[in-house]
Amino acid sequence: MLTPYRRVLGEPGALAFSSAALLARLPISMLGLGIVLLVSAVTGSYAVAGSVSAVFLIANALLTIPQGRLLDQWGQGRVLGLAVSVHTAALLLLVVAVQAGWPLGVVYAAAALGGATLPAVGPAVRTRWSHRLERPSDVQTAYALESVLDEVVFIVGPILVTVLATGWRSWSGLVAAAGVGLVGTLVFASLRTTEPPARRRSADDQPRSPMPWAAVTATAVVALMLGTTLGAAEVITVAFAEEAGVKSWAGFLLALWAAGSLLGGVITGSIQWRRGPGDRLRWGTIALAVAMAPLPWVGSVAVLAGVLFVGGFAIAPTLIATNSLVEQTVPSARLSEGMALVHTGIVAGVAPGATLAGLVIDARGASTAYLIPVVAALLGVLAARLTPRPRASEEPGGAPSRHHRPAPPLA
Repeated sequence: MLTPYRRVLGEPGALAFSSAALLARLPISMLGLGIVLLVSAVTGSYAVAGSVSAVFLIANALLTIPQGRLLDQWGQGRVLGLAVSVHTAALLLLVVAVQAGWPLGVVYAAAALGGATLPAVGPAVRTRWSHRLERPSDVQTAYALESVLDEVVFIVGPILVTVLATGWRSWSGLVAAAGVGLVGTLVFASLRTTEPPARRRSADDQPRSPMPWAAVTATAVVALMLGTTLGAAEVITVAFAEEAGVKSWAGFLLALWAAGSLLGGVITGSIQWRRGPGDRLRWGTIALAVAMAPLPWVGSVAVLAGVLFVGGFAIAPTLIATNSLVEQTVPSARLSEGMALVHTGIVAGVAPGATLAGLVIDARGASTAYLIPVVAALLGVLAARLTPRPRASEEPGGAPSRHHRPAPPLA
């Protein structure tokens, strides 16, 4: 099972840039929670803390796509180095502003700047894999690897930031996240030998490659529904455990969900698929909807644990198929931008999913609220039906490498 992973990691420079990207992505799962822990500890208000975290997340969602475009046009090393420098300074300003009791407007401004400049390492590392690997099946394995590492990030990060912020200083989790992200991103950005070439335009260039918006929009809607499903289910699971009198089990339940996704991702990357990513995306969304369907009728924590673990197996494979479909559909000159659209869709779905879940929990309880991820997953199934079916020449095993296709116009 691990042979495909050894093959892609054996590519010169691959282990170095994938490891650096893992370190650089760790703060993604730490920053929102770190902001809440810091602001609530200093101000005593979870409402203020939540609003500051929301400003950070909204700014990130709005600016990730433009950053992806800059990555394609100016190169990963230059853009990520600048972004992480400003991002780290903004986070430190946020810590100082909160600790010193500066006006709330300064806190919001620092949070917005920090979110806007959060380095888009996830799209960048997947674009780098697509540039380095020639076989489409190897690209599929690499995307599976990165999805597994994403699960590791979301298992380790929240634990680390919580232990630091509650066991030492309220600001320590956020500062640690900033430091880890700075080091990881700078190391990733410095690995220039594996970096895709920049696609800067000049006066003599042809018009930039057109983005297949119909296909990309459908894929982005799938990502939006995935984000809504994940954001809602996470909040509801915590409430379900609290209603059952075992709130301390909430972390264990969510860890089981993540573990199922991690195993699903590992298995996905080890298989030589005969079906293209479009077909796998459609089946993946169906599997996720089926996995969510029993949740409103689950009556015990033990049963919920089993349902979440099994349901987790549908998450990573669906995300892998989503990224693989973007890789096949979007022109190589705009691949980082396309990957950023998927990232933005997921991030944009988490916040409203969690918010809507909270409203329903307060009104009707956790079990009823589980209808939200069920409906979101079903909408994802419908959106997946609108995604493009790849041409026969692009199917796994028969697809030419992105490197061997005719070069698109520079972006």
